[in-house]
Amino acid sequence: MPGSPDAPHLPRSAPIDAYGNGGFRFADMSHRGSLLCLPDSMWAWDISNPGQIDRYSLARVIERSSNIDTLLIGTGTEIWQPSEVLRDVFRKFHIGIDAMQTGPAIRTFNVMIGERRRVAAALLAVP
Repeated sequence: MPGSPDAPHLPRSAPIDAYGNGGFRFADMSHRGSLLCLPDSMWAWDISNPGQIDRYSLARVIERSSNIDTLLIGTGTEIWQPSEVLRDVFRKFHIGIDAMQTGPAIRTFNVMIGERRRVAAALLAVP
């Protein structure tokens, strides 16, 4: 999925209206599963737990690094911190990482896009 250009996606960014029951609602649509939100698009993200988060699962963020200053990682209901290796990868692309549970990540993402900040969010779906 990370490299698949035909993966399900919305060709623009949008605030997240609701989450839970294994998915998200945004832009008058719903999506079941995890979600990768970029400044110019939103993608189905084939990740279901924090242990799967790595530079490869976040390749789309790296590909668009020139348009992103901050990556919010919504870790579902778990507390998880990115490894120093992952932080170092994103430092090279001048992207700060902030990990938190999915609910706070969504609220922060919505505020930041409302402020027109250069933000991306990798959001794990919650039950």
